[in-house]
Formats: sequence, C-alpha cells, structure tokens
Amino acid sequence: MNQVHLIGGEKGGVGKSVMSRVFAQYCIDREIPFAGFDSDRSHGSFTRFYSEFTKHLILEDFQSLDQLAETALTGNRLQVVVDLAAQSSTSLRGWMEDTGVLELFREAGVMVTCWHILDDGKDSLEMLGRLLDDFKTGVRYVVVLNHGRGSRFDAFFASREKNRAVELGAKIIELPKLSEGSMRLVDHSNSSFWAAAHGGTNGEQLLGLLDRQRVKIWLKKVYAELDKLGLQQN
Repeated sequence: MNQVHLIGGEKGGVGKSVMSRVFAQYCIDREIPFAGFDSDRSHGSFTRFYSEFTKHLILEDFQSLDQLAETALTGNRLQVVVDLAAQSSTSLRGWMEDTGVLELFREAGVMVTCWHILDDGKDSLEMLGRLLDDFKTGVRYVVVLNHGRGSRFDAFFASREKNRAVELGAKIIELPKLSEGSMRLVDHSNSSFWAAAHGGTNGEQLLGLLDRQRVKIWLKKVYAELDKLGLQQN
C-alpha cells in the first residue's frame, strides 16, 4: 500500500520541515521506499538537506501538485512525504476539490495521512480543529507534540480537539527536543541527520563528538516514536 503523508501545521516555525527531514532519514535508515516533496516557498530546507529524494512543489500550481498524486499512484509500497508550507490548506483543498484526488486515492488503495505538528500554543490547537473539520473521516491523522517548540501540552490533552482526533483514529506521537545548539550545527552543516551524526560523505566530522552523540540519541528517540506508526508492516 502506498501512503501520502501531508506534514503540516498551518503556522510557520512549528517544526514541519524538521519532522519531514527526520521522517525522510527514518525511511532511509529503515530501508522504506519514499519520495519527498517540498512546498516551502522561502527556506526549502527539506529539499536542501535531502535533495536526492525531494522535488519542489508550487502549491498555487495545480499541475505542480499533480506530481505528488502521480508519484503516489505509480509507486510500489512507497511513502510520499510532503513538507507543507505554512498557510497551505486553502491551496491544498482547492486542488483536491478540482481533481477529486482523495476519491482517486481511495479507489487505488493509496492511504492519505495528515500530520499536524503541534506546539503548545492555543492557535496551533485551533488549527488542529480546523484540519479535523476539513477532512473528517476522509484521511488518517498523526498528531505530533513537538517538544522543540513547547514544553507543556496539558491544554492539548484536556482539549476537545484531542478527543475528536482520538475518535477519528489519530495516532499521537512526540518529537523530542534536540538542543538548540546541536540543531543549529546540523542546519549550518547543510547535511542530513545521518551525516551530522556519523560524518559527511568523505568521512569528515561535521559536528563535535558530543554533538554527534546528542544527534544519535535524539534520532533513536524519534525513531521509537515513528515505529509506533507501523510503516514497515504495510
């Protein structure tokens, strides 16, 4: 079964691109076939760090968005990972209505999963509610509590949005925090998480010993969360 993973959150700076990047690294390390698409209009960090696997999308161009549908419909046991830009829901819904692509996916047995990357702010929680309103039972959901963008998620666990997500079968996972200094070094190295943790393509050390160790420990924790999604069983 092919799967399309729409990794969003609507607001900027919530950690969508970090989640896309570490999900891509997870697929590489677990030998799960995947293809990446980056719709970020400004930074394009998913493309920058995983250019070998990623293509750029223009959300306002329906023909550009068609690329991800065609990839999902022609692949074999493929994970299609889409890093959505902030405020992308209007364009995405317009494309889906124009093409009827969700029905096309259902007929072809392609699973669509909407990821909502959540910080601990009220607006992020409200945006989760709007996502559930938009798609209801038409897709699957993954809610990611990003500890790199928040330390207390009590409001989420006590919320109506959380209850609705659970009723719709959402899986709730956590994205542990990697220290800001280590994440900054990874970003400045322009390298994948694997290269940052183990050395570049020529064996050069991009990070110091302890920062490499921090990245390795962080990846192990993130992978334990992603294992809960059961991708290798599909």
